[in-house]
Amino acid sequence: MDGSGEPQRKGPLDGVRVVDLTQFVLGPYATQHLGDMGADVIKIEEPSGDRQRGSGKAPKTKTMGPIFVALNRNKRSVALDLKSEPGRRALRKLIRTADIFIHNMRPDAVARLGFDYESVRGIKPDIVYIEAMGYAPEGPYAGRQAFDDLIQSASGAAGLAELVNPEAPLQFIPSIIADKTCGLFATIATLGALRHKERTGEGQYVCVPMLETFTGFLMAEHLYGETYVPPTGSFGMTTTITPYRRPLTTKDGHIWVMPANREQAARFFELGGIPGAYESERFVNAEGAAGKVAVYNAMLAEAAATRTTAEWLELCHQASVPAMIVNKARDILTDPQLSQTLIEEREIPGEGRYRALKPGIRFSRTPATIRLEPPRIGAHTDEVLAEIGETQNEIEAAGGVRP
Repeated sequence: MDGSGEPQRKGPLDGVRVVDLTQFVLGPYATQHLGDMGADVIKIEEPSGDRQRGSGKAPKTKTMGPIFVALNRNKRSVALDLKSEPGRRALRKLIRTADIFIHNMRPDAVARLGFDYESVRGIKPDIVYIEAMGYAPEGPYAGRQAFDDLIQSASGAAGLAELVNPEAPLQFIPSIIADKTCGLFATIATLGALRHKERTGEGQYVCVPMLETFTGFLMAEHLYGETYVPPTGSFGMTTTITPYRRPLTTKDGHIWVMPANREQAARFFELGGIPGAYESERFVNAEGAAGKVAVYNAMLAEAAATRTTAEWLELCHQASVPAMIVNKARDILTDPQLSQTLIEEREIPGEGRYRALKPGIRFSRTPATIRLEPPRIGAHTDEVLAEIGETQNEIEAAGGVRP
């Protein structure tokens, strides 16, 4: 029951069990989404824990670092020594109860442990087996190590700034964006494979190669003029790489305005003290299309500077001109929309309060929810292994760790 006395509604993946051998960012981000949607995610950790646990400063327990906390809610942690036969035996028993097996280990490493696809399918024939790897197995990079910056390097992400400014240096996007994007694709792939299993009763092997997945995502619009053979234009979608695509300065901050047509732009200019902008001498007499674009953007900047950000947001809303505040990264903590719809303060018992970024997706009948706080290493070892009939001696032999 929830606080209103109504039965608590369960997520769309309620009843689905995930055996999760992922760590770092890609895999945990994927399985957190599955957990948010109601899946029972069993996070298998080595006794020392997910190697992302120590990233960043934790207030109390050093293995509860902020990035781990941000990526591992709605999971039950079971610590097993998979280098030992008792640990592997316990994992095999867990797999028999699972719908999904997911890992982001290198293929040769997971095979040495005995949990490659053929081995896992031998344990659970209808398993949905998700393997996230760096590079598609049929290419020359197959088998190489992969981390976010390496994938950004090969995908062209580090060269995006050059499309705007040819003099710009190669630089990485300041986000673990390849890992997170590929994590989302791993989630999508899992749901697709689950749908197939629901219709046919058949499991399958699913490969999520980071380089191919991320490059396809990143370059979907930038292939642009190179889409056709021979090319019909240049590489890079023109509206995204224009140097004019930058925030406008207001009296007290920044906004971005995206008029969809000339009428909306004219309304914005008038509200900013530039009536009849398109009939003005400087616009009419501007030389060529490039000259008019330059004048147009200069007028946007001049108009924006006449009012505060809050005034612009309200005026643009009333005038049906698409506009939004431009936040600096830290501003999301106080943004009036995000502080209500996304950011929630919660508590990890024994660790303290933390900010959770709630699920963004909304289901009307099967809501995505936060049910379990990020776990300490092995917090659910006894509980989960007892569910599959392990004795206390067997749990200890498997290398199980309990906080």
